[in-house]
Amino acid sequence: MAQRSGTTSLRVLVAGGGIAGHALAYWLARGGHRVTVRERYPDLRATGAQIDLRGQGIEAVRRMGLLDTVRGRLVDEAGVAFLDARGRPRATLMANTSGRGRQSLTSEYEIMRGDLVRILHEATGNDVEYVYGTSVDGFDQDEHEVVAHCSDGSSETYDLLVAADGQGSRLRRAILPDGTDPYWRVGIHMAYWFVPRIASDSNVRDTCMVPGGRQIMRRSHNPTETQVYFVLREDSAQASAIHREPVEKQQEFWASRFRDAGWQTERFVEGMRTSPFFYSQEIVQVRTGTWSRGRVVLAGDAAHCASPYSGMGTSGGLVGAHVLAGEINRRPDDLPTALAHYDTTLRPFTDEIQGEVNPRLLKLAMPMTQRAIDAFLTVTGMATRLRVPDLATRFSKEDRGGAWRLPHYPELRTA
Repeated sequence: MAQRSGTTSLRVLVAGGGIAGHALAYWLARGGHRVTVRERYPDLRATGAQIDLRGQGIEAVRRMGLLDTVRGRLVDEAGVAFLDARGRPRATLMANTSGRGRQSLTSEYEIMRGDLVRILHEATGNDVEYVYGTSVDGFDQDEHEVVAHCSDGSSETYDLLVAADGQGSRLRRAILPDGTDPYWRVGIHMAYWFVPRIASDSNVRDTCMVPGGRQIMRRSHNPTETQVYFVLREDSAQASAIHREPVEKQQEFWASRFRDAGWQTERFVEGMRTSPFFYSQEIVQVRTGTWSRGRVVLAGDAAHCASPYSGMGTSGGLVGAHVLAGEINRRPDDLPTALAHYDTTLRPFTDEIQGEVNPRLLKLAMPMTQRAIDAFLTVTGMATRLRVPDLATRFSKEDRGGAWRLPHYPELRTA
C-alpha cells in the first residue's frame, strides 16, 4: 500500500456512481486514498425524480460543507394535497419549515436527484477518477487485495471494493450465503416519469387515490416539467417481473393498470410515451445479516435500502457513506476492524429507519374500494382542519432515525 503524508493510502474501487457512491468517494479522497468510481451508464447519471433530505442526512451534507449549495437547488414544494376523484383537494398537509421537530410528508429539503448528484460530483473535483460505460461484474480476493473484473474485459487490483450498485446489486450476491433473498417486499410497485407542466400544476404535490389499490401523484419541480407517479398495490408475479422487461412493455403494463383511473390519467399516460425519463420499480427493502466479506463491502441501497416510503433512502445513503468512510479513514491499515465497526455503528440506524415502514399503514393509504377512500379522505380532512399533523410534526422531539446520532470522525475533513 502506498503512503501519503504519513497515512496509509488505499486503492479503492467504488462500483456505482449514485449518491452513496459519490458521497463515499468524496470522503475517501479527503482521507488521501486513491479512489476510482465505475459507473455502468455512459456518463454522469444525473437523472431521476425528486428526493429529499431528512434528519441525520441533513447533518451529513452539512459536514461535507455542501448544505448551502444544496439549499440553492431546492425544489419549491409547499405541501401535499389529497384529492377526490374529481380533483378537488380534501386535505392538505403543509411542509414543516419551523426548523423544529419532524419533517412532514414534504421535507424542508426537497431536491432533484440529478441536482444532488451533480453537486456531489463537482465537490470531488479532480480527486476522484471516474470511468463510465463499464460495470464491475465480479471479483477475486485474498487477504491482501481484491481483483475486480469489469464488463470491458479489464481486471484491476485494489485494496478495497465497495459495492454501491443500488438495490438490485449484482455484487451483493457474491458476498451473501447461497440462497439468501435480501428483499423484504411490501406488495407495492411504482413508476415515475416527466410530462410538460400546465398552468394548473401548482407547487403543492397532488395525490389521488383510485379503487383497486392505486394512487396517482403529481409534483412539479421547475417551470416546464411535472413529475408523475403511478403507485400500485398488487401481489402478483407479473407485477414483480415487469420491472425487468423492456421499457415499452413496462409502459404498456402501467397504462393498462390505470386505464380507467380518471382524474388526469389520459394526460399522464400520453406524456409517458415521450418522457425523457421513465423508471419502474418494486418497493422493497434490502435486509442482510452482513455488509462485507473480506475486502468487499456493501454501501447505500446495496446494503440497506429502506424504500421510498421510509422517507430516508437518500439520507440513509449519505449517512452510511459518512460512517463507512469514517471507519476506513480511522483504521486504513486494519480493514477487517474498520468494516466490522461500520456494521455495528450503522446498523442500529438502518434498523430503525427500515422499521418505520409499516406494510399495514402503507396499504391503509392505498384503499381497494371507493368507500375506504372516502373514509380516508374524511378522516384526513378533519385532522388537517384541526391542525393535528402540523402540531404533531412541530412538537416531535426526533426526526426519522430517532435518537441515533451521526458519529464524529476527526479524520473526515472537508476541502
